[in-house]
Amino acid sequence: MIIAALILIALFLATWWLSVKLDNYSFVDVTWSLAFAPVAVWLAYSGSGWLTRRYAIALLVAAWSLRLGIHLWRRVASHHPKEDVRYAVLRNKWKAHPPRAFFWFFLAQAVLVWLLMLPVYLITQQSTPSFHAFEWLGVGLWALALVGEGISDAQLAHFKRTNKDPLGICKVGLWRYSRHPNYFFQSLLWWALFLMALPASWGWTAIIAPLAMLHFLLNVTGIPLTEKLSLEKRGDAFRNYQKTTSAFIPWFPNR
Repeated sequence: MIIAALILIALFLATWWLSVKLDNYSFVDVTWSLAFAPVAVWLAYSGSGWLTRRYAIALLVAAWSLRLGIHLWRRVASHHPKEDVRYAVLRNKWKAHPPRAFFWFFLAQAVLVWLLMLPVYLITQQSTPSFHAFEWLGVGLWALALVGEGISDAQLAHFKRTNKDPLGICKVGLWRYSRHPNYFFQSLLWWALFLMALPASWGWTAIIAPLAMLHFLLNVTGIPLTEKLSLEKRGDAFRNYQKTTSAFIPWFPNR
């Protein structure tokens, strides 16, 4: 985990330097999502557990990390040099010294990734040469979450490409049942990792990862900031969407 921390610090410091040079801090989203893949591979390589389990968890995490990273890279690259509105808000908030403030912000992202990789570390130390029922359950939940997140991202991207109204709200597919289905399925991924880590020694401590992810999605930079910006841009149209559609867990719309 010490080497994993060094890998993450190097990746996020390099991204910070690039972001300052390009004057666009949106690239941190790409690094955040891609950073899980090399750390998962390292933990699998250096782990002491059953080799098949180590390969399996590295493959699962890398598949999710690369899919999300490529998706976000396409989005950030297509909008460059325009910065994501979330980072424009933070830039204005930290206008006295933006590079310095974002330096610590990027390092905080590295700490978060390191924390979220705790379940993977515990899984790679599990030596039992067979898969536990909790691990199979976790793999099933992981597959569901991976597909759900991918569909959510694809539906939103298609809506943005085809919608002509700049104030339009995506209400198609999964977005009809949740205002943030991508966040919901991303949360499920970490609950799946928690289930997979449970059979390991001290596996119960892995619950810190899904709880941390849930906290950030529900209370910090996920839903609160996204909805604040949507309200400022779309006004009553988004307020009506809030009244009829679940914020997080997909559910049938209210009349």
